[in-house]
Amino acid sequence: MKRWAALLLALLAARGAAAATAYVSDELVLGVYAEENNQGQRLATLHSGARVETLLQNGDFTQVRLTDGTTGWVRSAFLITKEPAVVRVKQLEEELDRTRATTPALAEAAARSEVERLKQELASKQSELDAARSGTAIIATPDAGTAPTAPMLPQISASRWAEIAVIATAIGLGCGFWLGYASLARRIRRKFGGLKVY
Repeated sequence: MKRWAALLLALLAARGAAAATAYVSDELVLGVYAEENNQGQRLATLHSGARVETLLQNGDFTQVRLTDGTTGWVRSAFLITKEPAVVRVKQLEEELDRTRATTPALAEAAARSEVERLKQELASKQSELDAARSGTAIIATPDAGTAPTAPMLPQISASRWAEIAVIATAIGLGCGFWLGYASLARRIRRKFGGLKVY
């Protein structure tokens, strides 16, 4: 009699305890049965990530309550206390979808801002070009706006630069040859006592 009373108290204590949350582990289809030996009527089928409340554990079986209120028995080995990867992946995919839903609006706003900046830069460069064509340079400063300066020097064309480079190279080569000749002549004179041998 004491044994039955102890068992009854244990059952009442287990039912009175707060229901804990458990999940069905990944990649699994789990049957919920009316009896704890998987032999009774199948009440429901659970898939990976299904959430259940654990009510009582007896050996290899746990009594669970489903979200619709159905109570039945499942194998304890297939229950875990952490959220399985299936649930976490689904949550992350939903979060990613929400992020992508707002991305086009953000991208459009950023594009508009960039276009506005480029238009201002183009207007600034156009005013500088117009000023250069008219002969006065305009210097843009962030604080004072624009201020005219002295007329610009005339531009030298690329062909004129090429002519100057050729002339400078010829002068350099001529000076180098003359210095080499003079240095060689001086050495020969020293060697042969001031006589020109060549």
